Amino acid sequence: MSHVLTVDVGNTMTHIGLFSVEGTGTQAGTVELLGSCALTTRERITADEARIQLNQARSLMPRVEPDGVVLSCVVPTLTSAWRAALGTACDVRALVVGPGIKTGIRMSYDDPAEVGPDRIADAVAARATYGAPVVAIDLGTTTNFEVIDEQGAFAGGIIAPGVALGARALEQAAARLPVIELRAPKRVIGRSTRAAMQSGVVLGEAARIDGLIDAIFSELGYEAPIALTGDGASSLAALLRHSVTVDDTLTLRGLALIWRANVK
Repeated sequence: MSHVLTVDVGNTMTHIGLFSVEGTGTQAGTVELLGSCALTTRERITADEARIQLNQARSLMPRVEPDGVVLSCVVPTLTSAWRAALGTACDVRALVVGPGIKTGIRMSYDDPAEVGPDRIADAVAARATYGAPVVAIDLGTTTNFEVIDEQGAFAGGIIAPGVALGARALEQAAARLPVIELRAPKRVIGRSTRAAMQSGVVLGEAARIDGLIDAIFSELGYEAPIALTGDGASSLAALLRHSVTVDDTLTLRGLALIWRANVK
């Protein structure tokens, strides 16, 4: 049994999780979440600041020293600070997800090096948890779809603007539009500017996701289970026509599985 600290640095949020992991390499074994924490991603950060944030997050989790650390960072300017902080705070070298890392999943992609580490983690966890085929949808700054085909290969995906990004675009592009709360309105046809914006942004996102799921199934020629993760996954799931499984720890669990795949 190993303890693995996983860190997923996104554009908006940074998620940290602690897992107990059985097995090595692609060997089967349980991966159990022991604790997690969500932080706001800062635009700039030093290694010392990242270490302070990391220590605060770890104080909310069981007090165990990790045997391994794995880092996913989609903000290139923050990678070195987090790598240094993890190495100092945990006294182990962090495994940074990127080109050359073993994932245990075949990539049917024109250039696998282009696939972000969070997308890879989602694909790995979705296949390990739900089998193949499966579609993983991650809500954040962008809404990402990762498609695993019947052969268990990463077939590709979709990247679209996320809900919050869409709302900010409206607010910034139109001077008279207000800042809105990202929740579904009571009716589709808004009777106020805020309700109209909420309908367009929130209900529009649900409609777009449903439409893209239909398009994915049509292109594949078959349907697949759908795992939904990320910011506001539970609320959005209630608005979808398709049946989905809300999986809040999908990305972090994928990172733990990637760490295990690279353990000798």
